Amino acid sequence: MTYTIQISVRPLVEYVYRSGSIQAGFRTNSSMQEGTRIHQRIQQTYGEQDQRELLLKAELVYEELIFAIEGRCDGLIDRDGELMVDEIKSTALSLDSLENGYEVHWAQAVIYGYMIARERQQSVMHIQLTYVQVNSGEERRLQRTMDYNQLEDYVHQILKAYAPYARLMQEHERRRTESLAGLQFPFPSYRAGQRHLAGAVYKTVAEGQQLLAQAPTGIGKTISTLFPVMKAMENGDVRRIYYLTARTTTRTAAEEAFSLMASQGMHAHVVTLTAKDKICFKEEQGCDSGECSMCEGYYDRINDALLDLLGHETLITRSVIEQYARRHQVCPFEFSLDAAYAADAVICDYNYIFDPRISLKRIPEAVRSRSVLLVDEAHNLVDRAREMFSSELSKSQFLNLKRSFKTLNPAVAQTAGAINAHMLDLRKQSSDVGFSLWEGAPAALLELLEPFTAAAEEELLHPHEAGAEYAELLDTYFMAQNFQRIARLYDERYVTYAEASRSELRLKMLCRDPSQLLRQAAQGFRSTVFFSATLSPLHYYRDMLGATEDDYTLQVASPFHKEQLDVRLMPLSIRYRDRERSKGPIARMLLGLAEENGGNLLVFLPSHAYLREVYEAFVLLQPDADILVQSGQMSEEERDAFLAAFQPEPAQPLIGFAVLGGIFAEGVDLPGNRLNGVVIVGVGMPQIGVERNILRDYFSDTGRSGFNYAYVYPGMNKVQQAGGRLIRTETDTGVLVLVDDRFLQLPYAQLLPEAWQEYTLLTAGIRSDDDELEQAIDLNADL
Repeated sequence: MTYTIQISVRPLVEYVYRSGSIQAGFRTNSSMQEGTRIHQRIQQTYGEQDQRELLLKAELVYEELIFAIEGRCDGLIDRDGELMVDEIKSTALSLDSLENGYEVHWAQAVIYGYMIARERQQSVMHIQLTYVQVNSGEERRLQRTMDYNQLEDYVHQILKAYAPYARLMQEHERRRTESLAGLQFPFPSYRAGQRHLAGAVYKTVAEGQQLLAQAPTGIGKTISTLFPVMKAMENGDVRRIYYLTARTTTRTAAEEAFSLMASQGMHAHVVTLTAKDKICFKEEQGCDSGECSMCEGYYDRINDALLDLLGHETLITRSVIEQYARRHQVCPFEFSLDAAYAADAVICDYNYIFDPRISLKRIPEAVRSRSVLLVDEAHNLVDRAREMFSSELSKSQFLNLKRSFKTLNPAVAQTAGAINAHMLDLRKQSSDVGFSLWEGAPAALLELLEPFTAAAEEELLHPHEAGAEYAELLDTYFMAQNFQRIARLYDERYVTYAEASRSELRLKMLCRDPSQLLRQAAQGFRSTVFFSATLSPLHYYRDMLGATEDDYTLQVASPFHKEQLDVRLMPLSIRYRDRERSKGPIARMLLGLAEENGGNLLVFLPSHAYLREVYEAFVLLQPDADILVQSGQMSEEERDAFLAAFQPEPAQPLIGFAVLGGIFAEGVDLPGNRLNGVVIVGVGMPQIGVERNILRDYFSDTGRSGFNYAYVYPGMNKVQQAGGRLIRTETDTGVLVLVDDRFLQLPYAQLLPEAWQEYTLLTAGIRSDDDELEQAIDLNADL
């Protein structure tokens, strides 16, 4: 039985010939920035009869394997009928170190030569590697001449070396296809709304469309989106799933859903990507100092590690990656990335697809066009995308480098000093109001960044020191490089502002509207499904996530009954001017609720400072209460311990104080009697500040409701998410208390979920100095 492998030339030869170590710390991006320019410069020297960027395709057979190979040859040079393949490579290294070239580069060029010789019946081919040093522009050409038999034998050896991996994947795909054919929904029946959501996802993927789906918390959105896409993988429409999350808790939910399907017989490679700073063994190996044994010789061991991992595991979580990384002594982070490029499904953060700095850049086009993006808790992507597509620099970064590299590297010191001087001038211009704003990218600063990044790159390639100065230069170099990258995206959706404070100046290119860039990042994928319990109002999220008129939308009705939820509204002003007098009534309400409820409560407050004040007021009333308080910086272990404390049928009520919009306000599942009540203090309003006001003005100027887009909609989303922690199953019941008089006012009242619209007003102990409260109550009654 034959098996066809579709593969490009470059990944094929890299698998066979890659060797050596991962370079610790700095890795230049010059090849990406300079590669196109260098290629074009060399190609301009070709004659009229020569060909550039020649697309090649061929089917090559090795035993029972058929390799459907394609690639793009940089140049085919014709010298009086003799043909020569030219493969152009840019490098930041000295050309003296490339006496014989890299075998991986020769292999790429030889395969092109063989494909051409085979197609054009050439008995002899000339093979040339053209190396160009990116800084000096120096060129060096290396040549080989090979007859047809030599070409064929060379390529045959490459296919032979790749064959064990191909056979492993052949067997895996056979088992995956068979398992998916028999895969059933892993529960006895669908919850109300689940079948509707699953059907919409399947239809979306089948048609290659996009979908925005709002489905209630507790409906089982994760399995309802993953199951239909895995079924679409059965017929070949889908090659890979990227399940994108914003939080560790939602990543865990995806892992559990895949595990559930695996228990029903599903066979698929599922890889979870963990952030480098969390999975790296640096405390053991000294990664930051460039002395990690797992990076040394990484590419000499990685193929055996992948064969072992993929041959024995399917659900490849962080712990599995760490286990095999230790066994084969390979960097766990790079190992997980290499495994992800072979996986059927990848669970990862948003930034691996959308962030221009971090994204998975080696996804072949043939795989991308058959991949589906499942964007969980998609409401988070708006602000996350705005952050990804923005960039900022601070004056102090360059002042520090000017001082620390004065003797170490005068070029770095001089170019950093020029940037510092420029930003000093900007600070003086902003001194009256401490703030300046203008349309257009900061051209003068960008011009100064060019020589700085060139000098920094040269120093980082050949460092005089590897201490704190090196680390600071490395960080600033990457920030400057990202600033230049974001500048290339700059359009009318951007604005530049400078904010001064004392001797500091922070300059930022702010992406006010990320919708177009999100749409561009998702282009090329088969389908994108954005889903969340809180895509409300839908028109706002359609706008911000880059949906078009042709994209599908779905709103799934809640499967829960209104009798499950006892909603109460305490119309108390918690505005900053009223904070001092508001904490007492809130504390007394919490005490009464705890005594009445007898179960566990989660109390969400708008800030850590206000949380502390209300907590202290409550402790004065009930010193012996069982209380947990979210701190500013919590490790994963501390977060897990916080949630684990919520157990059913407690001896006395447990009250957890947490921040609205924080780590415990979404993606947390405490079903049954683990959670009996939720109190939400405030309408979630983002703190009023420079950036939010810039957004408000921009959206107002472009014909949208600026205040709602910048403040109200993001805030009320936090409220809905926090409230969604309470009712998780059809049998859950609980009390939801909303504390803020603005919940009675427009537009907040209209943005409350339908299930929250019927509530009991709690007015006892609330002081009102004017008629505002009564007017709000009357207005709300008329809505």
